[in-house]
Amino acid sequence: MKRSFLGILIVLVCSLAMISGCKKKTQTTARPPVDRPAPAETVSSPTAPAPLVELSATPTSIRRGASTMLKWSSTDADSIVIDSGVGNVSPEGSVSVSPLESTTYTATASGAGGEAKASARITVVRGEDRGEISQTDVQALRQAITDGNVNPVFFGYDSAELSAEARQILEENSRWFRQYQGATIVVEGHCDERGSEEYNLALGDRRAQAASNYLIQLGIGSDRLESISYGEEQPFDPGHTEAAWTRNRRAQFVVE
Repeated sequence: MKRSFLGILIVLVCSLAMISGCKKKTQTTARPPVDRPAPAETVSSPTAPAPLVELSATPTSIRRGASTMLKWSSTDADSIVIDSGVGNVSPEGSVSVSPLESTTYTATASGAGGEAKASARITVVRGEDRGEISQTDVQALRQAITDGNVNPVFFGYDSAELSAEARQILEENSRWFRQYQGATIVVEGHCDERGSEEYNLALGDRRAQAASNYLIQLGIGSDRLESISYGEEQPFDPGHTEAAWTRNRRAQFVVE
């Protein structure tokens, strides 16, 4: 009886061993390597060149009330500013100044590459004419008008409104007016030939007043400004075309 039980037990054990051996082993599939993109190269942007600016004055010594010429040039600059009342200027140019005392003018050039400065010293001699002889304010401003540095402003038909272009011209003119404090400026209002004489005289007066008021806003003393209307009496262009009429609708400047 014991042998039979033992035999049955051995058969069971062998059967279990055979069943375990018949099971397939699960194989682990290796994942293929993943190709990762190489890191992008860092491209450094080129360094912007540093701006350069030069500033000079001719002459460098004047007597009080006289004028001298500032001249400048620049490279790689987005903006140029000259202090002591000159303000924003073009990359290259010149301007007449008349300081009342010895002054150092400094030009600052700004650009993507940084900032640069240049200076010019003007010595103002008081008393006797120990400096270079120059014109009076009246003569100098008249010459500036003759040279085309002071320009008239133009108006639309039957209008005394200042356009954006007219305002820019007045801003440029005001720089010259500020330099010659001893000169009185007469603002003349003019019209084309269309319309009655009485109407055009009134329209010319409004144009002269519009230009004068804007100059006062820009810092020109009202005591230095006089206005007069000539209506259609003094045409700039004697023609009878639209082009002539456009040139005759204006406010222009003379020195008294």
